[in-house]
Amino acid sequence: MSLALFDLKGRRALITGSSQGIGFALAKGMADAGADLVLNGRDPAKLAEAAKRFSKPVQVLNFDVTDHGAAREAIDRFEAEHGAIDVLVNNAGMQHRGPLEDFPEDAFERLLKTNISSVFHVGQAVARHMIKRGRGKIINIASVQTALARPSIAPYTATKGAVGNLTKGMATDWAKYGLQCNAIAPGYFDTPLNAALVSDPAFTSWLEKRTPAGRWGKVEELVGACIFLASEASTFVNGHILYVDGGITVSL
Repeated sequence: MSLALFDLKGRRALITGSSQGIGFALAKGMADAGADLVLNGRDPAKLAEAAKRFSKPVQVLNFDVTDHGAAREAIDRFEAEHGAIDVLVNNAGMQHRGPLEDFPEDAFERLLKTNISSVFHVGQAVARHMIKRGRGKIINIASVQTALARPSIAPYTATKGAVGNLTKGMATDWAKYGLQCNAIAPGYFDTPLNAALVSDPAFTSWLEKRTPAGRWGKVEELVGACIFLASEASTFVNGHILYVDGGITVSL
């Protein structure tokens, strides 16, 4: 297989939740592979700071991914003014931990809106344009919790299971239009979302024993999977959930 298949030069990629963590790492890796970037986040100041950390100019698109109308308006306007979004990475997400029997209703609703409704809102808005062009790549960020549960995060697990199934649905509906819709399912990575777990020696010890690779993942280790799914190398890959987890989902 030619390495040219992995070249993202000339492709524009929108990454939601890309001011920090996994989203920022994926954006940086895609930029290094030649992609033109559109960063997205809720905090304009934080987004502007993130944009300064790139060696080449990037665009920013500030809208709330949990607002269906705002997502569609922002994407329609961007496409009209700047041109095609060739790749969408639905990365925006949140976590809230607590025992299921006492889990707050408002926290459950926020998880649904941020982790799964946003994938529908932004995915649909971008796909409408991709379908007209007959091509496009949608990459949803799922989780090891798409397949596994763990105490205190049942609602998060539910949302990430839904991301996996929505990805399959996107592929089923949109592959005929030339779109490839897939998901990356990270294991346990050292990110701001996991800061409480990273700083807990007991959890880190458990994770190192539970994961065949024996360690936390580094966000840069997700980049290769994203470039593969965003590139010409994956034109017949559709509805796939690619676990990047150090082997945690395959081992007891």
